[in-house]
Amino acid sequence: MEISEENSPELMKEWYVVHTYSGYENKVKANLEKRLESMNMGDKIFRILVPVQEELHTSGGKQKITKKRVFPGYVIVEMIMSDDSWYVVRNTPGVTGFVGTGAKPIPLRDDEVQGILEHMGIEKRKIKIDFTVGENIRVTSGPFENFIGTIEEIYPEKGKVRVLVSMFGRETPVELEFTQISKVN
Repeated sequence: MEISEENSPELMKEWYVVHTYSGYENKVKANLEKRLESMNMGDKIFRILVPVQEELHTSGGKQKITKKRVFPGYVIVEMIMSDDSWYVVRNTPGVTGFVGTGAKPIPLRDDEVQGILEHMGIEKRKIKIDFTVGENIRVTSGPFENFIGTIEEIYPEKGKVRVLVSMFGRETPVELEFTQISKVN
């Protein structure tokens, strides 16, 4: 089979939700990683994640960070769905099945995956910057709503801009989120 851009493995990779016995998520992840290696499935099964978030607990005056499962009883797997990859995942100890209708697993949408990965801190939100220094903008929300200003600096890593707005006859620098401004027509 010739690999074209349409059927390249990169484009066929999708994320699926796997249901596990509650409390066995990490064990399923470890078992699946071992099976991947022993059954040479590294070309069809790529990443296995137990979605967790860090929580800060204070007890006895001491702070402790713990990881809490976001979706207890579930693991997400990035894979190319085929009969053999389905078999490997489905028959991993602790797995009760894929999430989907009937016998057909349904992949997660890209925005769902992006949200989970961002929530876990694995990926940062990609923000398209459509503004340039010196450009005039309108503030669309917040205390400076409807003010017109000029972009002085752009901070892409923070998702913010420094804008000079005219208040009481003088230019005042204000730091705003990208979502709080729009181009002036």
